[in-house]
Amino acid sequence: MTDPAARFSRAEAARVHPLTTAFADAQRFDLDPFQVAGCHALEEGRSVLVAAPTGAGKTIVGEFAVHLAMLSGADKAFYTTPMKALSNQKFRELQGVYGESAVGLLTGDTNINGNARIVVMTTEVLRNMLYADSPALRDLRYVVMDEVHYLADRFRGAVWEEVIIHLPPEVRLISLSATVSNAEEFGDWLDTVRGDTEVIVSETRPVPLEQHVLVRGDLLPLFDDRAGIATAQVNQELMRIRSFKGPTYENNRRVQEMRASGGYDAARRRPHKGGRRPVRSANVQRIERLDRPEVVELLRRANLLPAIFFIFSRAGCDGAVQQVRRSGLRLTSREERDEIRQIVDERTRTLHDEDLAVLGFWDWRENLERGVAAHHAGLLPAFKEIVEELFQRKLVKAVFATETLALGINMPARTVVLEKMEKFNGEARVAITAGEYTQLTGRAGRRGIDVEGHAVIQWTEGLDPQAVAALASRRTYPLNSSFRPTYN
Repeated sequence: MTDPAARFSRAEAARVHPLTTAFADAQRFDLDPFQVAGCHALEEGRSVLVAAPTGAGKTIVGEFAVHLAMLSGADKAFYTTPMKALSNQKFRELQGVYGESAVGLLTGDTNINGNARIVVMTTEVLRNMLYADSPALRDLRYVVMDEVHYLADRFRGAVWEEVIIHLPPEVRLISLSATVSNAEEFGDWLDTVRGDTEVIVSETRPVPLEQHVLVRGDLLPLFDDRAGIATAQVNQELMRIRSFKGPTYENNRRVQEMRASGGYDAARRRPHKGGRRPVRSANVQRIERLDRPEVVELLRRANLLPAIFFIFSRAGCDGAVQQVRRSGLRLTSREERDEIRQIVDERTRTLHDEDLAVLGFWDWRENLERGVAAHHAGLLPAFKEIVEELFQRKLVKAVFATETLALGINMPARTVVLEKMEKFNGEARVAITAGEYTQLTGRAGRRGIDVEGHAVIQWTEGLDPQAVAALASRRTYPLNSSFRPTYN
């Protein structure tokens, strides 16, 4: 039985914010304090900026804005996202709540029910509507800007600023952002441009994240637990490997066995022929990366699947799936394979066999039945949606994806694997930023399923453990404007 003070507090909250209370009671889970605070601000008629880690549940505040719009007689709500895939997913989710007739979708190549009271769209579509003074803006009351930290994107970020500045003053803005270090500064700017704006920041990750570095066949902790969480000291074993001064790293197995309470099964790992050979300073430069099938098998033995492997190219994702297939690795049971085939056939029954053949359907379905798939913008949207559904159902165990998957798409995994710490940015190969690292590893750890998530960095030539630790321990990063005035 709850104490009288708690009962009074709950009753007072219900009296002051009845809409928030009714909305929270209808959810399948208890709302976190930052979610409640965001809903309270909206109910009081203010705009809101919510900055919280990936996977913390920021979107519940945006969904409450949609809920408020639908409670009124004619108000509209627009839900904007930076990616078509994220728009498609949100469109389906909202259709499931409010029905097909109430929800529309507008992207660069899709126009479904654009005059609905709830419309999901990419941010560029809303920008174009504002400049064209579209009649669809009439009765617009709420605009949700998901992944608003995209404002810092050097190529597209200015679009977010244009929308924020040009929205009618009566529109309430719900800005959902990853945790940024200057959230208050950003909030002050929103308050100046949009009027009364509540800034809500949460740095609590709902599922703790364990960081590892994969060196040959060993998962080494990135941080030295003995040094304490506050110091975030890099595992000295990794530093010795990099500096070539350490005599061996044979004690890797012992490190893993000490962490066995998390489900690791290091003792059952299959040794190399002739026994496990220690890596000495004389041969440390010849440390070889495991093939992808070997990494997948290692994660399966360690009970760290399902996993998302981030590979920064479409061709690389497709090639990784083929590698796993050629190895003969199969991650699914007979019952799971039957269920996968049934779902795939049901979702593609409207496509003709000749079209499926052109799309490489049969190989793609065979890969799914093995429990592996690729996910990138080059996939047919219907195929991509099937991959997402199967992964959410825990039928596909390993997905090789480009970084677009990190942008809010609801595909959390137990483990995220980063093969490289650099990517091509359109001009050159550059190291990933702290913000990108946070976004990518934010996919690890399924709320309500996993006790902890796992981020695995594969060892590569020249990897600096200190640099990786700096990215991993930096939970926040600054959000800076990408708007650059020009003559046109």
